[in-house]
Amino acid sequence: MDQNGNSWIATAKKESTMDYKGRYYMYLHEENGSDAEGHALLDIRWNGEEVARRTLQAMSDVELRRRLRSAKGRS
Repeated sequence: MDQNGNSWIATAKKESTMDYKGRYYMYLHEENGSDAEGHALLDIRWNGEEVARRTLQAMSDVELRRRLRSAKGRS
Protein backbone atom coordinates (compact mmCIF):
# COMPACT_ATOMS: atom_id res chain seq x y z
CA MET A 1 0.00 0.00 0.00
CA ASP A 2 1.28 3.48 -0.78
CA GLN A 3 0.91 6.69 1.27
CA ASN A 4 -2.47 7.34 -0.41
CA GLY A 5 -3.85 3.95 0.63
CA ASN A 6 -3.69 2.41 -2.85
CA SER A 7 -2.73 -1.24 -3.14
CA TRP A 8 0.04 -2.18 -5.55
CA ILE A 9 1.15 -5.43 -7.18
CA ALA A 10 4.79 -6.36 -7.68
CA THR A 11 5.47 -8.71 -10.55
CA ALA A 12 8.11 -9.61 -13.11
CA LYS A 13 7.87 -8.69 -16.77
CA LYS A 14 9.81 -10.31 -19.55
CA GLU A 15 11.93 -8.19 -21.84
CA SER A 16 12.02 -9.46 -25.40
CA THR A 17 15.72 -9.70 -26.05
CA MET A 18 18.12 -12.35 -27.26
CA ASP A 19 20.15 -11.96 -24.07
CA TYR A 20 18.86 -14.47 -21.52
CA LYS A 21 20.69 -12.95 -18.56
CA GLY A 22 18.46 -10.55 -16.71
CA ARG A 23 15.57 -10.94 -19.11
CA TYR A 24 12.96 -10.48 -16.33
CA TYR A 25 12.64 -7.18 -14.46
CA MET A 26 10.56 -5.92 -11.57
CA TYR A 27 7.32 -4.14 -12.44
CA LEU A 28 4.89 -2.42 -10.05
CA HIS A 29 1.33 -1.38 -10.87
CA GLU A 30 -1.76 -0.36 -8.95
CA GLU A 31 -4.07 -3.22 -8.09
CA ASN A 32 -7.14 -1.41 -9.46
CA GLY A 33 -5.30 0.46 -12.20
CA SER A 34 -4.13 -0.40 -15.66
CA ASP A 35 -1.10 -2.66 -15.97
CA ALA A 36 0.23 -0.26 -18.61
CA GLU A 37 0.36 2.60 -16.08
CA GLY A 38 2.87 0.91 -13.81
CA HIS A 39 6.53 1.46 -13.04
CA ALA A 40 9.40 -0.64 -14.38
CA LEU A 41 12.44 -1.10 -12.16
CA LEU A 42 14.97 -2.09 -14.80
CA ASP A 43 17.83 -2.27 -12.32
CA ILE A 44 16.18 -5.23 -10.55
CA ARG A 45 16.55 -8.22 -12.87
CA TRP A 46 16.35 -11.99 -12.81
CA ASN A 47 17.37 -14.72 -15.23
CA GLY A 48 14.15 -16.72 -14.90
CA GLU A 49 10.49 -16.28 -14.11
CA GLU A 50 10.52 -18.78 -11.24
CA VAL A 51 13.43 -17.03 -9.51
CA ALA A 52 11.69 -13.68 -9.93
CA ARG A 53 8.45 -15.03 -8.45
CA ARG A 54 10.21 -16.57 -5.45
CA THR A 55 12.21 -13.40 -4.80
CA LEU A 56 9.12 -11.20 -4.94
CA GLN A 57 7.24 -13.51 -2.57
CA ALA A 58 10.15 -13.38 -0.11
CA MET A 59 10.39 -9.56 -0.13
CA SER A 60 9.05 -7.85 2.96
CA ASP A 61 6.30 -5.23 2.79
CA VAL A 62 8.85 -2.64 3.92
CA GLU A 63 11.19 -3.52 1.04
CA LEU A 64 8.34 -3.48 -1.50
CA ARG A 65 7.16 -0.06 -0.28
CA ARG A 66 10.73 1.24 -0.52
CA ARG A 67 10.99 -0.05 -4.10
CA LEU A 68 7.63 1.53 -4.95
CA ARG A 69 8.72 4.93 -3.58
CA SER A 70 11.91 4.64 -5.61
CA ALA A 71 10.02 3.74 -8.79
CA LYS A 72 7.49 6.54 -8.37
CA GLY A 73 10.27 9.02 -7.67
CA ARG A 74 11.99 8.11 -10.95
CA SER A 75 8.93 8.79 -13.09
